[in-house]
Amino acid sequence: MSTEPRTITLATRDHGDVTLDEPAWCIGHPDHRPDDYRADILHQGPGVTLTFRGHHIADASLVQSPFTEIDVPDLSSLTPGVSVSLIGRTLDPAGLYSLAASLDGYADRLRDMADQLSVLLGGAE
Repeated sequence: MSTEPRTITLATRDHGDVTLDEPAWCIGHPDHRPDDYRADILHQGPGVTLTFRGHHIADASLVQSPFTEIDVPDLSSLTPGVSVSLIGRTLDPAGLYSLAASLDGYADRLRDMADQLSVLLGGAE
């Protein structure tokens, strides 16, 4: 594996060809179009998808906007974060742990409801 930084050159509407370092976790820029603005360049890592019975519920992935003109950590940031479609926000590590804890608690409450429903249905599962 090469230790040299990876670079990529992307055409942009407002700055022409832009060459930038690409993080090792970035999966590339398959959706980038030459009429995109430089500020819209987004590094994105592989997604983690939540599906249930074949239905897409949510996904999350590492992201970074290296040329963002508005540094709003919950939406777009120069600093890498994890974009979570379920809440429409990008989270730092503490926020991601907090969301995971909330989801764990929610899963526990769903299990409690399943137990209650099982009792209501006469023990059927």
